[in-house]
Amino acid sequence: MSATHNVERQEIEQIYGKISPFEFKNRLINLAKGEDEKIARALLDAGRGNPNWIAAAPREAFFTFGHFAVEETRRTWSENSLAGMPKKEGIAKRLSTYLQSHLNAPGEELIKKTIDYGVEVLNFLPDDLVYELADGIIGDNYPVPDRMLVHIEKIVHEYLVQEMCYNKPPVGRFNLFAVEGATAAMCYIFDSLIANELLSRGDKIALMVPIFTPYLEIPHLPRYNFQVIHIRATEIAEDGTHTWQYPKSELEKLQDSSIKALFVVNPSNPPSVAIKPESVKELIKIIDKSNPDLMIISDDVYGTFVSEFRSLMADLPFNTIGVYSFSKYFGVTGWRLGTIALHENNVFDKRLKNLPENLKEELRQRYEGVSTTPDEIPFIDRIVADSRQVALNHTAGLSTPQQVQMAFFCVFALLDKENDYKKLTIDICHRRQRLLFEGLGLELRKDIYDAAYYTEFDLLEWACHYYGSEFADYLQKNHKPVDILYRLAEESSIVLLSGAGFHGPEWSIRISLANLEDECYLKIGKTLHKILDELVDNWKKLM
Repeated sequence: MSATHNVERQEIEQIYGKISPFEFKNRLINLAKGEDEKIARALLDAGRGNPNWIAAAPREAFFTFGHFAVEETRRTWSENSLAGMPKKEGIAKRLSTYLQSHLNAPGEELIKKTIDYGVEVLNFLPDDLVYELADGIIGDNYPVPDRMLVHIEKIVHEYLVQEMCYNKPPVGRFNLFAVEGATAAMCYIFDSLIANELLSRGDKIALMVPIFTPYLEIPHLPRYNFQVIHIRATEIAEDGTHTWQYPKSELEKLQDSSIKALFVVNPSNPPSVAIKPESVKELIKIIDKSNPDLMIISDDVYGTFVSEFRSLMADLPFNTIGVYSFSKYFGVTGWRLGTIALHENNVFDKRLKNLPENLKEELRQRYEGVSTTPDEIPFIDRIVADSRQVALNHTAGLSTPQQVQMAFFCVFALLDKENDYKKLTIDICHRRQRLLFEGLGLELRKDIYDAAYYTEFDLLEWACHYYGSEFADYLQKNHKPVDILYRLAEESSIVLLSGAGFHGPEWSIRISLANLEDECYLKIGKTLHKILDELVDNWKKLM
């Protein structure tokens, strides 16, 4: 090994475990590229969860409808490159005429079905719906209402009922706030919990781990400095492998009523396994008996990749804020589309009403510019105001073209009664998972709760299961997990993430099954298998 490589390796070892696994991944990418321009070796970055597929039909509908909307602006005022604003009266009929003269235009059929769905299923007035979509896609007005456009909110609500509640929602409605993806949702929720005295610096919260790294990092920022209790997915199957489920003993930590909030990614990240129904029932029982005012924030971005998935917002609607991002399912990480969903009857509003008078007075001053009755502002609308530092509440809200694209995605899924698109995306992930395990030479245990969007592979578990505790001890004493990540990057241009950075097992690695071509996963599996075999051979020589 050259002196340069020695220096690179030492630098990587020094920062391993000290920075976010995503920042560490960037160092591995630089290493993996190496002499990339001089050698014919493709970089295989399975470290990030950006899918390599997209939902094309809703995009086609969006762009074709955009052409119609621009024609509408020129109807009212057309002066060279300058146009006016869409007009509502008669716009639905004009859209019908436009589509008849543009038969077979990309997305034309979905546009028709979207309007039919809104009118026939949701009882919208045709002109009201078409105008909201046309004015929204043009983006010539501020979002009004700022939380979410009226008709689009109802469409997205139906989508969330279908995908997050398995079409069996609780009684009542969810109020939605359209946001710039789950990232923005996380920031807004953390900030509003603090701003509204629902959480204070030093409070006790719980995280269900492994979990997406920002949920690990944000609570320790000086602004929050929370006490963090980890609810660990330590359940082991009969064959000795991780199920990534939470044993009863871990869930029982939530009996501590001093724990004010629980943050969960469901299905998890990186294992991408949904919480099994038995654990949800146990969670419901614990909250009901011991911690009824627990605030739950559930990030459900991978829910669509598990058949018959139910979010905690469906089974614990009073306690749960549901966070959903469209990014993974529809391949829209660049669009930044997400929602915050909060049931109309919820613990957050209850906690606000029960705050001591001195804190209520502070909050009246905070929101008095928004309402003459600030005490009555529900928590979901406080999140909207806080997202713009309250003073800029009148300019809050997700951009209207983004909301229109969101609506087309939702109707596309709602009309897919055979779940053809869902089956395709689920099959992609599971097919790649099978190829990865084929390359590893391992049997893949069937798991109905596995989204297979990622795989978290525990190298130490593998060592112990196939070669016994002596080899596992050898591995721990003579190597570090970073050694394997380094070799994959330096020798094969394969970039994977450490599972330990997500508070998973120290020797686990996260492999995204979404962002590379199928055959790449067979190669990753074979390459990792080769490295593991070499470690076994070295151990056997010492015996």
